[in-house]
Amino acid sequence: MHWDNIESNWQQFKGKAKEQWSALTDDNLDKIAGQRDQLSGKIQDFYGVSKDAADAQIDAFAARARDHKAG
Repeated sequence: MHWDNIESNWQQFKGKAKEQWSALTDDNLDKIAGQRDQLSGKIQDFYGVSKDAADAQIDAFAARARDHKAG
């Protein structure tokens, strides 16, 4: 799934993001508003991972979203 689809439907995906990254608050997720770079930064900050690791987590999240939508 292209990230543009997730970003434009962020309200729909926000709950799934909260499940994956439970340290992020609802306020964090509202401010992120589906912006991939902002999500990456928050994951780095809250989980102490590198940018590459955060981006890999986001890629996996997007792949699951694609698989869920296809199924």
